[in-house]
Amino acid sequence: MQRIITLSLFLVALLLPSASFAQLSTNPNKYLGNITTSGNVDAGGGVPAYYKLWNQITCENESKWSSVEGNRGNFNWGCDRAFNYAKQHGFTYKFHALVWGAQYPNWLPNLSPKERFAAMTNWFNKVKAKYNTLPMIDVVNEAVGRHQDGNPMMKETLGGGGKTGYDWLIKAFDMAYQRWPDAILIYNDYNSLRWDVDAYITLVQTLRDAGAPIDAYGNQSHELGDISTTELSNVMKKQQDALKMPMFITELDIDKSSDEQQKAQYQKIFPLMWEAPYCAGVTLWGYVYGRTWVNSSGLYKNGAERPAMTWLKEYMATDAAKNAVGPLPGTKKEASIYIRPAALKVVRGDVLPIKVNARLATKTIEKVELYVGNDLIATMTEAPYLTEYEVPSGATSGWKNTRAVVTATDGSTYERYGRFSVVSGTTKRAPYEEVPVLPCTIKIEEYDRGVSGITFNNASRNTTSPTKTDQWMEYTVDVKEDGLYSFDATVAASKADGRFHLAEYGLDSLSYLTEFVEVPKTGGSNVWKTLHGNMVTELKAGRHVFTLLVDQGGFLIKDISFTRYEEGDGSCLVKAFSGSYGVGDNIVVSAKATTKTSTISEVRFYADNLLIGTATESPYECIFTPTEKRTYSIMAIAVNEEGKVKQSGVRTLTVTSDTPLDIQTVVSEETSTPAYNLMGVPVGDGYRGIVIKNGKKYVVK
Repeated sequence: MQRIITLSLFLVALLLPSASFAQLSTNPNKYLGNITTSGNVDAGGGVPAYYKLWNQITCENESKWSSVEGNRGNFNWGCDRAFNYAKQHGFTYKFHALVWGAQYPNWLPNLSPKERFAAMTNWFNKVKAKYNTLPMIDVVNEAVGRHQDGNPMMKETLGGGGKTGYDWLIKAFDMAYQRWPDAILIYNDYNSLRWDVDAYITLVQTLRDAGAPIDAYGNQSHELGDISTTELSNVMKKQQDALKMPMFITELDIDKSSDEQQKAQYQKIFPLMWEAPYCAGVTLWGYVYGRTWVNSSGLYKNGAERPAMTWLKEYMATDAAKNAVGPLPGTKKEASIYIRPAALKVVRGDVLPIKVNARLATKTIEKVELYVGNDLIATMTEAPYLTEYEVPSGATSGWKNTRAVVTATDGSTYERYGRFSVVSGTTKRAPYEEVPVLPCTIKIEEYDRGVSGITFNNASRNTTSPTKTDQWMEYTVDVKEDGLYSFDATVAASKADGRFHLAEYGLDSLSYLTEFVEVPKTGGSNVWKTLHGNMVTELKAGRHVFTLLVDQGGFLIKDISFTRYEEGDGSCLVKAFSGSYGVGDNIVVSAKATTKTSTISEVRFYADNLLIGTATESPYECIFTPTEKRTYSIMAIAVNEEGKVKQSGVRTLTVTSDTPLDIQTVVSEETSTPAYNLMGVPVGDGYRGIVIKNGKKYVVK
């Protein structure tokens, strides 16, 4: 009987997946992971197979944007090797990283901010299409200050600092959560345990307090070869006291060529990290000597264990290591809880809407309780978990802590912390006057009443002043009907690098209502022109608060008119441009417009989205006189008698000369066929373009 049992156990062992081999960590509450080695999972060279050591994997480089989409539109998923290996051996995987101001594709800086945002969105979408589910994601990597030279570009790409100073990061986390709600979403940074502690805490706190779906913070843990246990303990405590969320050690290495020094430092700091009850896991950044990003951090040299590795194996077998408590058992996210206030700042006596975005992966929510300080202000049993908090008139200025407690039907509870700030001032938030109802025109100076930092920033009700970078203003509006809307802004600009966008700081996410709108040169700060654009987010009927964010200032803006966008039938086509053109030429821009069920009331023509003319009858034409030698984007919009529109595609018009081109061939008013050139010689139909001079049409040969 004993032989049968023994044989049966042996057969079962053969049939179990490879994960049955014991890795260093047997703790169910946290993992001990590592990275790929030169793009491979198993390091070779006599080093044990990966699955025999580690139970989590991160790609060192293979899942970074530059590695995946080095050539635009071509995706190389070298990270499949690690992802599939983890699935095969039954352990977890982290995607590293979606947004990073380094190792981005080298073609990215050549794009405009609008184009870069589209490319970034496409990057997120491609990762989602490839990996529908991901257990963990480094959503943003190294965004503190100038850790990476590409951070300003990434900030610009994702919408700038905005109201919070960190809108671009909030947007990145919102984008990630919309695609991977069950993933553990992490912010990861470099010198977070030593030199940039306060800046790191402020960044993560702001994301959390604004209600961004950030689940954990990651300490890379490089350059800790001489940190003391006292310093490390104090910093970790300071971080956790401020952030109160799970922490990951994401890239630990001890770069010591001396075996004994490396071992001694591991012995000092590793147990402190591993046994912290808020530590969800530790990833070492490489383990083969000479094959990591720093020279001497490897734990194996010439295929043999270094003393630090021998000690690490011994420590991981201790009860202290095996039984250490962790915040995410199984490294799975059961609870998604994010406290999203309508604003991070509020004045005394004002009413602050607050929503707890709560979701459990496998359980059912029984109730959600929300506290401000120690006071329970709401118990909510049905979604949406939305309430309002009236700030006491006698409240002191400063940060007020919030805490959401989610109770499941099985009695288990989950918590999330946040804050908002009470600022000095007594002017409560209110619309400027009567709330405008879209469709309508909003004057720029009529932004909401309130305190600086709450309803506006760096703004003036004097419309003669140019806009300033990072200026913003809020506008309370009522939307009459659901739908998409277009807008026409009255702008003036003496230079061409202005940019703005409209956003809504909703209780679910930060929504960009428009693309990043580039303001072309209009001819001067007193030359007002109409700039057209379409909103990209559908508006629901009801009350909204729009925020106008100036991404790059220097232009003037007088008002914005909003029109409900309804597409008509038929077609609108701008005729192609051929030939050469010069600055000062009066160029005929023509469009063909049709409708099946109505009649065309007008056709509007635009150059770089600035209105250049309107035609109310066929042939639909206008005159465009370029002022610069460059390429212009020309398009037309046909409007039928019902107000429905049909927008053409964009035609490119290239102006190649600094002066008007010589007129070579005359064309009569009645025909487009050239008869004779100025020398009286008959010409065929091979002309190159049409300009107007002194009221006559001329063919440019």
